[in-house]
Amino acid sequence: MLAANARDVEAAPAFGIDAAEIDRLRLDEARIEKVARGLVEIAALPDPLGETTTSSRRPNGLEVSQIRVPMGVVFMIYESRPDVTADAAALCVKSGNASILRGGKEALHTNRAIHAVLSDCLDEVGLPRDATQLVATTDRDAVGLLLGLPQFIDLAIPRGGEGLIRRVAAEAKMPVLKHDRGNCHLYVDASADLDAAVAIILNAKTQRPGVCNAAETLLVHREIADAFLPRAVETLRAAGVELRGDARARAIAPLMKPASADDWDAEYLALILAVAVVDTLDDAVAHIERHGSGHTEAIVTRSLDAARRFVAEVDSSAVVVNASTRFNDGGQLGLGAEIGISTSKFHARGPCGLRELTTTKWVIYGDGHIRT
Repeated sequence: MLAANARDVEAAPAFGIDAAEIDRLRLDEARIEKVARGLVEIAALPDPLGETTTSSRRPNGLEVSQIRVPMGVVFMIYESRPDVTADAAALCVKSGNASILRGGKEALHTNRAIHAVLSDCLDEVGLPRDATQLVATTDRDAVGLLLGLPQFIDLAIPRGGEGLIRRVAAEAKMPVLKHDRGNCHLYVDASADLDAAVAIILNAKTQRPGVCNAAETLLVHREIADAFLPRAVETLRAAGVELRGDARARAIAPLMKPASADDWDAEYLALILAVAVVDTLDDAVAHIERHGSGHTEAIVTRSLDAARRFVAEVDSSAVVVNASTRFNDGGQLGLGAEIGISTSKFHARGPCGLRELTTTKWVIYGDGHIRT
């Protein structure tokens, strides 16, 4: 796997992908060990299949229950993340689904190597080798062909850039579980612990900037902006972050570049952060409503009232209080691993693990009952 990945990483610049995408593509021994641990965790999770979600005995004597069942065949399309090959295959096997995996052309050799290992493992434990299949061609037409086969594929899941997600949403003839841009915000409230706020924004922006739950915009209440911004700017700049501020933020911290209108909607996936000063919590919520992508929003505050209002009024797949946006992750939330983070208002929202890869059916037991 390492040899195959080195081949892909070496060829990556020819595909025009940037540093953040190359980081997502690259595997090393530590990342492979992390993937392996993730598979062990998935194996140890409770089996969702057959779980009874509700049951009752009707007045007429019918025994009614609702149970969890597999989706069927899941088509997963993703870019630059060969670890997704292992995670997606494992989650689908554990949830009783067959999977068809189509990674990006830049990870072709790595994905083939990982898939070969997984197929051998399925053989060893007596499961169908074809329960997990890989689309080994880089031809874009193959994706369109598969998206047009709802009689064979029950769910499509795109995981990648905005262009990929839009294409899948437009072409798929089956349901699509998707996430849009990860334009995540961190709001530092008037009552925030400033030490905690500095540590949280540093982590949210720099711990792994090329992922969808990294913070892209920092909103600061005007009452603490003079005390907070110089400290935050110094810390972030020392970590290599380029800051783009509105006029009020730059008046306090002039080393920031001027923010453009496009910056408030940007998913940078890089060491760039937009910064704005707001007058009230209401203004912060309004900014997020205008520019957010429904992914992850966070507040740093010591006010229980402010925290409760933020949680109630912000409409995203995850709302975080006094912690980094990076915690909106399947592994961090106890799912073992995730198939992606959904921003759709679908049966699944936020990190999607085993339970989100199942659906339900009603089971009705009677004793000669007829409806009159």
